[in-house]
Amino acid sequence: MAIEQSKRPVAAARMAKAARSLLDASTLCAIATVGPDRSAYVNTAYCAWSPELDVVWLSEPHAQHSQNIRAQGTAAIAVYDSMQSWGKPDRGIQLFGSAHEIAESDSGDAEAVYAGRFAAYQRGELGAYRFYALHPRRIKLFDERDLGAGQFVTARVEDGGRLAWEGTALYRADS
Repeated sequence: MAIEQSKRPVAAARMAKAARSLLDASTLCAIATVGPDRSAYVNTAYCAWSPELDVVWLSEPHAQHSQNIRAQGTAAIAVYDSMQSWGKPDRGIQLFGSAHEIAESDSGDAEAVYAGRFAAYQRGELGAYRFYALHPRRIKLFDERDLGAGQFVTARVEDGGRLAWEGTALYRADS
């Protein structure tokens, strides 16, 4: 498999539309963190997202991924529809950036975003759980139907969730 770099930029509006559609594709995300011994760790959680593309979720503060976030302040998140079929157009989004636990006194915005996605959510029902947020600095979009087969579009996330194209990797089968 050869990977080529396209010099053709993708418009910010097109990337923003794709990002929002991809974040809506699933209520579950996979959260990747780095442990104290530099080992990789992954956890799944229900997530919601803000207009600025911040991803929020609820977790137990003593869970390994929560401890990793406290220690490292960084994470990566993947959101994708797990019901996709092999051989059909695929899609998903990856977000990379800083992550942190949100203090209870500051959790109003995160809670509003979360409750907006999960109507059954009730404040305080999960006891010791706290809100966490990933503020993305970079995203990678993969939507074969909208962006093209085998194309991974990378964008920088600027203030207010605006996207700036950085590059497109084209994955091509060797001839």
